Amino acid sequence: MNVPGTNPDRILLTVTDGIADVRLTREDKRNALDSEMFSSIAAMGEYIRTLDDVRVVVLSGKGASFCAGLDFASFHAMAAGGSATGFKKDGQFNAGSLSDDGLTHLAQKICWIWQQIPVPVIAAIHGHALGGGIQLALGSDIRFIHPDTQMSVREIYWGIIPDMTGTLTLSRLVRPDIAKELVFTGKIIDGREAFAIGLATHLSEEPYTAAMALAVEIASRNPHAVRAAKHLLNLQANAGAAEQFAAERQQIFALMGSPNQKEAVAAHFEKRAAVFSDPDRAQEPSR
Repeated sequence: MNVPGTNPDRILLTVTDGIADVRLTREDKRNALDSEMFSSIAAMGEYIRTLDDVRVVVLSGKGASFCAGLDFASFHAMAAGGSATGFKKDGQFNAGSLSDDGLTHLAQKICWIWQQIPVPVIAAIHGHALGGGIQLALGSDIRFIHPDTQMSVREIYWGIIPDMTGTLTLSRLVRPDIAKELVFTGKIIDGREAFAIGLATHLSEEPYTAAMALAVEIASRNPHAVRAAKHLLNLQANAGAAEQFAAERQQIFALMGSPNQKEAVAAHFEKRAAVFSDPDRAQEPSR
């Protein structure tokens, strides 16, 4: 299906019997996020919001991975002092531009739009879900994950923080101490551990097939009741989202291009230990 504002080399949509099958299609890059991917995912989500005949959404990635996070070229840009996305704010991709509702900017929107869609969104996750990829997965309502999937809140490796709604979606799924360890260390966990700590709803050797089977079941239920249920369940789960996302934007913009952030990226590419300066107490986040 041709969806306005989307690039078929990044994302595709098929709607059959009330099921919107959304697939990331940048297979050669493990569905890594570049400017075209960001804008295409956001446009796809907004389009699906308008479809009255859709009863459930399945989100997945073609090829070897669900989504490997930011495009590697973005990190080279970060090493040169560019933005965390690798694109200047005044360029064609503006990660800092707020959506019409004022809730998210583009980088946050590609993850949060799935919560704003009024019908259930099921993610089928395999291969890798790293950084922005895991935040995209956590934006769904239900997650089927392959046991060998590699997952990580990876941003700390690049001297930044999860800033694509991940600080909210992660903290509502796992204990605070677990969320902090994942964010502070950027460690990689597999699907089994993700299931054990609550990030995965189900483990499956065939996550896409399992997700589609559940979608068929949900699509057979009263669509008005399903929509009402998602709305009510989200009232509490997503309380405080606007304030949290504003805080994410404040912190990430303070970190991007800072000396320690550039040092983290440079050290990675130069294959050496990073040498960080200690923070000024006056520059610490307010508490």
